[in-house]
Amino acid sequence: MITRRQFLAGTAAGLGAAALPSVATADPTTTGRPRPNIVLVLADDLGYGELGAYGQRTIATPRLDRLAAEGLRFTDAYSAAAVCAPSRSALLTGLHAGHGPVRNNPAGDPDAIAFTDGDTTFAEVLRARGYRTGLFGKWGFGPERGDQPSHPNARGFDEFLGYITHGHAHDYYPSYLWENGERLELPENAGSDKTAFAPDLFQDRALDFIRAHRDEPFLLVVTPNLPHAPSDVPSQEPYADEDWPSADRGHAAQVTRVDTYVGELVDELAAQKLLESTVVLVTSDNGPHEEGGVDPDRFDANGPLTGYKRNLYEGGVRIPLIAWAPGRIQPGVTDRVTQQTDLLPTLADLAGVPGPRDIDGRSFSSLLQPRPTAAAAQPYLYFWRLDNGNTKRARAVDGGRLQRAAEAVREGNWKAIRWAPGEDRTVPDDRWQVELYDLDRDLGETTNLAAAHPEVVNRLVGLLRQSWVDEVTREGYGVELDTPDLLLPGVTYELTATLANGSAVPWTGARLVLSAPAHWTVEPATSQGLGRLAPGARVSTTWRVRVPEESTTEQWRLTVSGYTVARDAPLTFRAERRFTPPPPPPTVDSYLSDLPWITAVNGWGPVELDTSNGKQAAGDGTPISFAGIVHAKGLGVHSYSEVTYHLGGRVARFTSLVGIDDFSARQSSRGNTIAEVWADDRLVHTTGVLRAATGPEPVDVDVRGARLLRLIVRAAGSGNSFNHTSWADAFVRLG
Repeated sequence: MITRRQFLAGTAAGLGAAALPSVATADPTTTGRPRPNIVLVLADDLGYGELGAYGQRTIATPRLDRLAAEGLRFTDAYSAAAVCAPSRSALLTGLHAGHGPVRNNPAGDPDAIAFTDGDTTFAEVLRARGYRTGLFGKWGFGPERGDQPSHPNARGFDEFLGYITHGHAHDYYPSYLWENGERLELPENAGSDKTAFAPDLFQDRALDFIRAHRDEPFLLVVTPNLPHAPSDVPSQEPYADEDWPSADRGHAAQVTRVDTYVGELVDELAAQKLLESTVVLVTSDNGPHEEGGVDPDRFDANGPLTGYKRNLYEGGVRIPLIAWAPGRIQPGVTDRVTQQTDLLPTLADLAGVPGPRDIDGRSFSSLLQPRPTAAAAQPYLYFWRLDNGNTKRARAVDGGRLQRAAEAVREGNWKAIRWAPGEDRTVPDDRWQVELYDLDRDLGETTNLAAAHPEVVNRLVGLLRQSWVDEVTREGYGVELDTPDLLLPGVTYELTATLANGSAVPWTGARLVLSAPAHWTVEPATSQGLGRLAPGARVSTTWRVRVPEESTTEQWRLTVSGYTVARDAPLTFRAERRFTPPPPPPTVDSYLSDLPWITAVNGWGPVELDTSNGKQAAGDGTPISFAGIVHAKGLGVHSYSEVTYHLGGRVARFTSLVGIDDFSARQSSRGNTIAEVWADDRLVHTTGVLRAATGPEPVDVDVRGARLLRLIVRAAGSGNSFNHTSWADAFVRLG
């Protein structure tokens, strides 16, 4: 437990430092100092009051308290949401939850909280300026696949070790992690074994990253999944002997472990003589949790604030933020109202690169200078909450409204929170419940002033209403590469790359270069607008690219680089696409169930897993029965379904029977689908409505010259769970 002497030393240092002004006097500007390295540590569910520098008296955080005393401590720093996914999205992109690509936590579907190619992160911005970028820990966006636009590598991080999905990060002793685009198996955690503690692995990789890149500018983002539930930790020291429940001992040990990690990072920076050239930032993604048996009130984890994780009261969204850089950042305390959306423009300023202008954040880089000046803040902050979590304390604080849609706004010292009657945020304003607080006089949000100040309520509700945009169209920033989803041998494609200046300053010397695998033919087709790019302008280049008939590589990689200069600083943007070569086309007449497929949506039997296709002996097709007649080979699918095969222009005919099979008919007679056959982009066959009562339909189509065969099944009407359809005796003939 932290001693009284330790607590008083840390607190006195923090309170004794001069407070920096928070009133905006000028736009932030860069100072010409060498661009620093950046180390950002993002804790998971660390409450505002869980650090000694913010009043914590039970949990020991000596290293963080020292950083707060020697650096800049923010008293009014905020996440953009009360749960992690929308909060972390806002931190990375500079867009709050009313504008951002991720607005809610996942509900079991990782694809629902994914980034796309247009979602620029601060890592992409700094990498364009020559920074080496690494992220180690929890990512939490997109599916568990290495080659997809929501992967950290695709969103600007050169190096990654950690969890891709939100749910996977709840396991401190996982059986695997992701290292860049590949799964990294951890056999030492197989079964019930708990040997490799994932946050320790992230910390080791972060220390290695500092050593490896000490001679170049770097951005290091460390995101341990601590102190999120469960309260797993290799040791509960120094709290093992406390008369607390195990969950609380483990939680306190998790917080102290984060403190130790930060201390080790600082020590490594010192060992590499990088203290004078590095800015360290430490923060959290939302308020303290109460999951897994943890009692946040034991530790006064939200300090003087009301609310917990999931609440839009201050305790759910106000978070610690410490900025430290000896010799650069003056010690002090600032009450500048700062949301984590401000990080992207701040890091861009520090790196000397003009970031995207269509964001919500405002830079506070002028506070991080030897002679700090006030930094213009956002005119107001917006927060959104719609989550299926239902924890006891948060539910009580919200008055039973925890699972309703809710949003909040802070303008100056006024804070408004409103709750919809349910999950629908489009209901009229008069159906929302609104509360109003004066944070200057009532930090704990105990007195609702909505009835006394209807004019303030009306103004803030107007801000809430205008802060939500269903579909946000971005200007574009950096490089975009437009390619098909699939490339085939022997085919010539036109590929277009675009360089977009989404910043507020002109770019000069713009050019685009495409890199393709060896032996591919690449010829420029068109170029337009290269040279100078005004803010908001775009330039593009198109190439004709021919894929050779034969390839020995397991993966094809296309990379486009965009080169330009902004404010005399060279910028290099890049975008990469990786393609898996299709399986070889058939060389003999074959059942489709004996051939490997390229892609399969809602298929089962031989198309359930790609390991089952082309690797088992002939005869692995699913038996299909129509009206009691069994067909030995078949493909079972459920609408909507799409299965694609590579024909390579070698096949003459495709034949099959397609219909609602007997198995599905026994479940219900309501199945109704339509089946289609596509040869490349040509629809060559479509059935009528398929029902069990009408039997299957024969298919016999000419597919000569086609490189792809696509079999599609759609619901004919409203669709139902019995729309199981089968392609029986699906067969291709070469001549």
